[in-house]
Amino acid sequence: MTTQPAPANAVPDRAEQSLRRTLLSPGYLRLLLLCVLLGMPIALACFFFVGLQHELQHWVWTALPEAVGYDDPPWWWPLPALVLAGLILAPIVTRMPGGGGHLPVNGLGGAPVGPRALPGAVLAALATLPLGVVLGPEAPLMAVGSGLALLAVRRAGAAGDPKASAVLATAGSTAAISTILGGPVAAAVLLIEGAGLGGAQLVALLLPCLLASATGALVFTGFGQWTGLKIGALTLHDLPPGANPDAGDFLWGIPTAALIAVLITLGRGLGRRTVSWTRERTAVRTVACATAVGVCVSAYALITGRSPAEAALSGQATLAELAAHPHAWSVGALVALVACKGLAWGIALGSLRGGPIFPAVLLGTATALACSGLPGFGMTPALALGISAAAAAVTGLPLASAVLAVLLMGGDAHDQMPLIVTGSVVAFVVAQVARRTEPGADGGAATGAGR
Repeated sequence: MTTQPAPANAVPDRAEQSLRRTLLSPGYLRLLLLCVLLGMPIALACFFFVGLQHELQHWVWTALPEAVGYDDPPWWWPLPALVLAGLILAPIVTRMPGGGGHLPVNGLGGAPVGPRALPGAVLAALATLPLGVVLGPEAPLMAVGSGLALLAVRRAGAAGDPKASAVLATAGSTAAISTILGGPVAAAVLLIEGAGLGGAQLVALLLPCLLASATGALVFTGFGQWTGLKIGALTLHDLPPGANPDAGDFLWGIPTAALIAVLITLGRGLGRRTVSWTRERTAVRTVACATAVGVCVSAYALITGRSPAEAALSGQATLAELAAHPHAWSVGALVALVACKGLAWGIALGSLRGGPIFPAVLLGTATALACSGLPGFGMTPALALGISAAAAAVTGLPLASAVLAVLLMGGDAHDQMPLIVTGSVVAFVVAQVARRTEPGADGGAATGAGR
């Protein structure tokens, strides 16, 4: 008597039944409802967090210079600002629980920031990001999202379920980061690629995060209109005239993407060396690193005669200016921006606190636009390629980086999509080849968001 072989689709059927049982279970339905309920207060907290950070930044770099008689911040303005940032950050890093949050050189991965470490992460971000530490707000925002979600779980008495706590922390982080990355789609793709999951596990994690981030985006949109507060999201309102990429764009675009990957990798390597250097005499060396960042930013202002804020801040505003008025920047100014901000970014990655992605995207865009004067390399293709290549190099997530570039490019994305995808893949591969140490070599450093 022979045994009948199992149908080829038996395994998919069993997986589908398992997924259906998971999705229809009372515990999972309660988890989805909790994610919706948590998405609103988390997004509200994140809205006022980034709104306050933006207002403080405006006061430091616009209102205060005008109050003392300057139309723009003078070249020396970053020096006292960054020394002050170092003096504020040093006791937070050495004395407060959590050390002020994750090191930027580790990417956006690592364990979620819990309620105990949340005050230090928030204080570090609000006290130093407005002073011009060249880092972005994305990592502190994710800390706010995960910390508040875990606090709610603890208050509800559900902290005993580690799986539910992990899902809620991830959903809180996704809701927070989606508010400045263009909405739930970019955050969801970043989650999918960064989590490295598939099948039922992916769906079970993705649905709570989508619900939380969609609720958060709704809250951000509504409160942004009602209050008039600006949050400094990563958006491009004006772009150069559209142009279909041709052979020249690919001819120059591929080596440009490789160059961007090498520059980003060099910056991350400097960040890892800075981590090793600041392990001893951490407080003093944190102040020294912040001062070095101020010197780099002041050097940019001295070399170019432009505002030091272009190099000191996280990059959203400067990226929007580059996209809207690319001809206002000479090649020399773009090269100086990449050199000075890139050096400052590398130092800050291993010593200060903030997010690594926004400054990296600005560096990649500036590099690509500096190369756009090459014969046959257009500005619009260069802009699209610079965004996707830099994001892929710094996050290690080529798909999420391509989606981010598509969302930022708006109506021009359809024409630029082949170059966006090519640049993202080339930069990812070159960054992996160029990296000399494994992602976990320095204190559990993680390559990419959520890895």
